[in-house]
Amino acid sequence: MTPVPRPPTRRSLQARLALAYAAGIYGAGVVVLVIVDVPLATVNSTQPAHRPASAAIAGSGHGIGLHQLLIGSAVALAVLIPVSLALGWFVAGRFLHPLRAITTAAKAISAGNLHRRLGLGEPTDELTELGHTLDGLFARLEASFDAQRRFVANASHDLRTPLAGLRTLLEVTLGDPDADAETLRAACEEALELCGHQERLVHALLALAVSERGISRWDTVDLAEITRGVLASRRDQAAERGVELTERLEPAATGGDARLIERLVANLIDNAVRHNHPGGHVQVATETSGTQAALTVTNTGPLVPDDQIRRLFQPFQRLAPDRDGGRDGYGLGLAIVNAVTQAHHATLTAGARPEGGLSITVRFARAAPSSRQRQGDDYAGLAT
Repeated sequence: MTPVPRPPTRRSLQARLALAYAAGIYGAGVVVLVIVDVPLATVNSTQPAHRPASAAIAGSGHGIGLHQLLIGSAVALAVLIPVSLALGWFVAGRFLHPLRAITTAAKAISAGNLHRRLGLGEPTDELTELGHTLDGLFARLEASFDAQRRFVANASHDLRTPLAGLRTLLEVTLGDPDADAETLRAACEEALELCGHQERLVHALLALAVSERGISRWDTVDLAEITRGVLASRRDQAAERGVELTERLEPAATGGDARLIERLVANLIDNAVRHNHPGGHVQVATETSGTQAALTVTNTGPLVPDDQIRRLFQPFQRLAPDRDGGRDGYGLGLAIVNAVTQAHHATLTAGARPEGGLSITVRFARAAPSSRQRQGDDYAGLAT
């Protein structure tokens, strides 16, 4: 019969600290007694043999003899043991009191009440700094949980619409007893189009998830070079929509994940072309300003209320959902831009143009961090 392993014995940190403090106190007492006793023993050993010991050493009179001194020292050492243990336990308890408060509050914080904070005040020390760090962690977790809930709700809604349309299409086609080969072919083509729409949406969701995960590799990249390549692949699409692309690209070196930065540039240009009007234009510029490398995309288009700009950078948010019939965009392009910006610790600013359209600028740090580990390739070829 296999013996059941015993759970590991829990060792109290306070007990270990108390033993350490007690050992220090006891050691200090031993050192003091040695310093006092050794000179007296030396004086006794250096007395001449033909001379009687003094009263203080021999124990006559009112002095203390060496034998009595040694006995008193032994008693003092014995008494010092419980005293040092008590003092060590007290000091350890006082030292661990803030840590116990942190542990109690951290246990009370869960997915349902992430709004709670430790709120450690004075004095400012290492434990207070730990509490502030945990408060920042809880704030980021709360924001992440809220974003996840909104994301799941919005994704469920956007995926349910094409699935319902596909189901309705198939039910209507199968329910028609007079459907011929041409009707079935047309239904299959429309079903393939709906499936393609869902596939592109899933790829967009995957792109957003990869962007929000953070940086997997850190390289030195040139925003101008990346932007030039993206523009070359988008000119035909812009020409079909009657949108003019202009560029003013100056070298702008920065550090980051080249594929994520390319995704950011592509989404900004795609958004500027998609939400434009025939005869409009899109201007893309890169430049270096001080310690920052900047990318700016300016486009014409419909008027955008100032109070709606921030909302556009949230997942599944569109200024006009029915403008493209729900087939040309998913409301994820600018959300991915925002996620890539945050992953690179960059700064994103957006403003509405008085004549219509947007002007969006992303500023990256010119110097890349000195210590970054490359963790291999992630999913490539993500589309929005």
